[in-house]
Amino acid sequence: MARRSLGRQFGWLWAAFAVSAYGTGLGFGAFAVIAIRVLHAGAAEVSALSAASLAAGAVVAVPLGPWVEFRRKRPVMVAMDLARFAALLSIPAAFALGRLSFAQLLIVSVIVAAAKIAFNAASGAYLKTIVRPEDLLVANGRFESTTWTSTVLGPPLGGAAIGVFGPVTTVLADAVSYLLSAAGIRAAGGQEARPVRTGVARLRARDLADGWRYILASPSLRPLFWNTMAVNGLIMATAPLITVLMLGRLGFAPWQYGLAFAAPCVGGLIGARLARRLAARFGQHTVLRAAGALRACWPLGLAFVRPGTAGLVLVLAVQFGLVTCIGVFNPVLATYRLQQTPKDRVARTLSAWSVSSSATIAAMTALWGVLASLTGPRTGIAVAGLLMLATPLLLPRRKHLAAAQPQEAPEVPAVTAAVEASGSRSLSAAAAARPAAPSLPPPPASPVPPPSPVPRPTVPEASRW
Repeated sequence: MARRSLGRQFGWLWAAFAVSAYGTGLGFGAFAVIAIRVLHAGAAEVSALSAASLAAGAVVAVPLGPWVEFRRKRPVMVAMDLARFAALLSIPAAFALGRLSFAQLLIVSVIVAAAKIAFNAASGAYLKTIVRPEDLLVANGRFESTTWTSTVLGPPLGGAAIGVFGPVTTVLADAVSYLLSAAGIRAAGGQEARPVRTGVARLRARDLADGWRYILASPSLRPLFWNTMAVNGLIMATAPLITVLMLGRLGFAPWQYGLAFAAPCVGGLIGARLARRLAARFGQHTVLRAAGALRACWPLGLAFVRPGTAGLVLVLAVQFGLVTCIGVFNPVLATYRLQQTPKDRVARTLSAWSVSSSATIAAMTALWGVLASLTGPRTGIAVAGLLMLATPLLLPRRKHLAAAQPQEAPEVPAVTAAVEASGSRSLSAAAAARPAAPSLPPPPASPVPPPSPVPRPTVPEASRW
């Protein structure tokens, strides 16, 4: 079957996404490596680097959602890529001059985290203008597949590059990837009218909460919001504990740890490719509830890891199951979320979602660090796993998911977007963000480098963008 074409502009957007995703994969954990090997930082400092950068980045990004809403989205995306390029490039430059400091690492992490949130908000709105509504899940599935592929290949290659060329090599590669991403987005071309604010000429303090007001007023988005905050926070909060448990007390070699969390990402690729077919056959609401519930069943298994081959196989199995469910859930969530969001509120809604995710992950990472210091890492992982089993209760009921486009929330100021440029196509959804992505950036989110020189267990964010 021939691959469905989504148009020239989407092709450039996808290429830009792929370049920056692989750059982020190569740079996975680079800040932790630099902090440990170059600046001789301890475990507390490395953990603080991750948590503080996420929290500070979220705070800095709060006003960016309303600001992005009333700007042309493609220039915002280019500007955020260039900001990340310049910030990351400062690290190898300072290293070469012998002036690199822990404070600079923290500042750069904050800039990257805040720029990622603004980029995610703009890219979601932009995708709605270049892809037809019926192709949104296809587009999100391609983004999700690219995210997982880069997660499988990037960290091992990045680790090898660090070993051969030095600790700042992958940071430089990540910086260049953002420059290339900006060039790709710029090359996408097309006309984009500037959104027009009606009623109020300037951004007001109350406008900062528009995204949260809309999410919390929506019966379809509100439960999904609380569910994803809880799941992402619990998964990422246990990542440092699993690292300490496996590399410390259980004596796994770094390559075994990397294998345990990189190889199962193939499941994410499989899940992303299945998402559209499952949604077409069973409906979005069924897929969200089923995959959302199934992804909560796996993390508890990590509390039972033991040394040796059996323990490694257990981690591989648990991670494969978890990542496969996430791979199905994420693109469907990304598509559904924007189908339920009016076009003139996309940037604010996505920004609020990303800010909340970053802040939740930072807070829960710090909290679970304290818990592990009092009870041990295995207990911390077990507590998180038990709490995960309750997260399906936060998923929306079918009667809410079956609803069509939601009505506009009364608390949000009236805003009208400018008429789209001639020839552009109207849409109704977009990708989220790699962190996590991993965010994770994670993105992180899925997105933001983890406090470890080896890959983090999962990428719970709905998309890197």
